[in-house]
Order: sequence, then C-alpha cells, then structure tokens
Amino acid sequence: MNNARRPMKAIQFEAEVIHWRGPAPFFFAPLPKDEADEIARLSKLLTYGWGMIPVDVKISGTEFYTALFAKEGTYFLPLKDAVRKKTGITAGDVISVVMTLRPPKR
Repeated sequence: MNNARRPMKAIQFEAEVIHWRGPAPFFFAPLPKDEADEIARLSKLLTYGWGMIPVDVKISGTEFYTALFAKEGTYFLPLKDAVRKKTGITAGDVISVVMTLRPPKR
C-alpha cells in the first residue's frame, strides 16, 4: 500500500441520524463537536477540495467509503441508501460509527 494513502486516524462516536430535505433529500449523521473540531484541525491535510474529507466507515457491520462535508459548524456523514437499507437505519436513530480518516485520493 502506498504510504500516502494509509489511514490517518480512527474515530468512534454516536450520532442521531437526520433527514435533510434539501434539493436532493439525504440522510446524515452529524458529528459530535469534539470529533468535528479534531477533523477541522486536520482538514488541510485531508480535504480533496470543497472541504470534503474522505473516510472509511463502519456502521452495524457494514463498511463503506464516503466523504464528510462541513455544515452548520460540524461535519455531516452521508448515509448512502444501500447502507441504510442494509442496516435498517432511518431518521431519529442513534447509530454507533467507527470512521477512519484518509488522505485524499489523487
């Protein structure tokens, strides 16, 4: 594995899933303040543009790759439909997340 692509930091947290009804409805897990502050501190090393932070995520035994984005003073973890359907996650659920920050793919 290329050293530049090695996982940088693992973070565990719990979050309440929200449904954002914007132009494209989606489900997210907003990160708690302490974890968001740590990611903000590291963001210049992690972002691939527009503030997006690449992460590997594990929720209820399901693993996937996505990117966090800054919003409302925290970061939002997008929950893909395939992940939500597989795990039965919906708005209002409190989920346990294990997330690994990664340097961007370039």
